[in-house]
Amino acid sequence: MFSQSRLAASAAALLAIAAVVGCTKKDEAAAPEPVAAVAKPEFKVCWTIYAGWMPWEYGGTQGIVSKWADKYGIDIDVVQINDYVESINQYTAGAFDGCTMTNMDALTIPAAGGVDSTALVVGDFSNGNDGIVLKGSGKSLADLKGLPVNLVELSVSHYLLARGLETVGLAERDLQVVNTSDADIVAAFATPDVKAAVTWNPLLAEITAMSDTTQVFDSSQIPGEIIDLMVVNTATLAAHPELGKALTGAWYEIMSIMSADSDAGVAARTHMAQASGTDLAGYEAQLAATRMFYQPADALAFVTSAELPATMEKVAAFSFTHGLLGEGAADAGAVGMAYPGDITTGNAENIKLRYTDTFLKLAVDGAL
Repeated sequence: MFSQSRLAASAAALLAIAAVVGCTKKDEAAAPEPVAAVAKPEFKVCWTIYAGWMPWEYGGTQGIVSKWADKYGIDIDVVQINDYVESINQYTAGAFDGCTMTNMDALTIPAAGGVDSTALVVGDFSNGNDGIVLKGSGKSLADLKGLPVNLVELSVSHYLLARGLETVGLAERDLQVVNTSDADIVAAFATPDVKAAVTWNPLLAEITAMSDTTQVFDSSQIPGEIIDLMVVNTATLAAHPELGKALTGAWYEIMSIMSADSDAGVAARTHMAQASGTDLAGYEAQLAATRMFYQPADALAFVTSAELPATMEKVAAFSFTHGLLGEGAADAGAVGMAYPGDITTGNAENIKLRYTDTFLKLAVDGAL
């Protein structure tokens, strides 16, 4: 959350300095009084390694985020966190003003935890970047029956599994979910006891590259349901819309560079590839399975579509079934969500997750 205490401390320090300087100058009537500098509002956003979030690393290290922050008279620190869930937990605890996360995690962690959050940048949706893999050739999704399935429990991998099972008439009770962290899942899959796994890229690519495996389902079969976001604290955004303008402006400048068929575009994608531990070919393969919204108009169309509320209701239903909406949640609508056009789903008296088109419209109009 925006550090009011840090600002308050800075302001007090500046006042004290000004007072001391003022006293010193009393005997120098001819000298002008110094003007104390005004501290810029400071913000922190975090990200973790994922194809759709590497642009934040690029924007941070290449000075693009700082340039846009300067334009709006603020400072923005872009911080990498190595552990995905930990990054969301730190955002939820108020250590960051914004953080990258999926739509499901935005609902089930900060929103369900009572932190009113806004999906400021809807960067992409997974279009094959998340997948289910079995050992053995020629396998099908139905072959999961009776098997242990390793995944990060209660994550989008778990959601993907549930949605996949629906398509073949199976349910989670027909198999055994084994909770495995994303840091361990590739090594776990290499062991004899692990028969199947659900994960996301670049981990998915490492697993499918192993011999004698079959990818039996992926997110391209549920397009638009696993959405990758930059989520910002709603109260902070309301008090400081310049944060929303700066982050949105930076994002679409990065999108313009990385999507270009030019030397600069290749250089940007190569940088992101190396920063995520792969090469250009590997990163571009991940991008091919990611429906990036390179143009703000495309993101605007997605955010204002009728499909988005319908998707979030599916996500809410899964989350409620798995106890992710918090103790005391009476139903899947316990946590309200708001969308452009005054559309809401769930409890309208408890809106904690919002999709906004305010800053997207500015980007579309070239008004940032």
